[in-house]
Amino acid sequence: MATAKKSTAAPAKKAATKAAPAKKAAAPAKAAAKPAAKKAAPAARKPNAAFMKEMTPSAQLSPVVGASPLPRTEVTKKVWDYIKKHNLQDAANRRMINADDKLKAVFGGKAQVSMFEMTKLISDHLS
Repeated sequence: MATAKKSTAAPAKKAATKAAPAKKAAAPAKAAAKPAAKKAAPAARKPNAAFMKEMTPSAQLSPVVGASPLPRTEVTKKVWDYIKKHNLQDAANRRMINADDKLKAVFGGKAQVSMFEMTKLISDHLS
């Protein structure tokens, strides 16, 4: 029995010594891969023409963003500026927007909408 224990312990030591060189070989491969990844630059994004097209706000939306035609991106920015200026974001759940009198007309009479639903409701007021 004593000899059986020695024979099982010996392969374990050999396996541990074989694993150590594999780790050392893997480390330089990772270091070599990082500089190659940094060399590749992402392609510059072009703005989508649909977002840049100027849209006219409806009579309900114009008190919030103005009556002049604006791209969709600017309409969204102006609505968020209005929400932040009048502190209309719900304190407990920041994803919800509390409507005041001007926004209630845009939101279809709803007192509170989610920020995701808000974009859908605003797009109905652009032509």
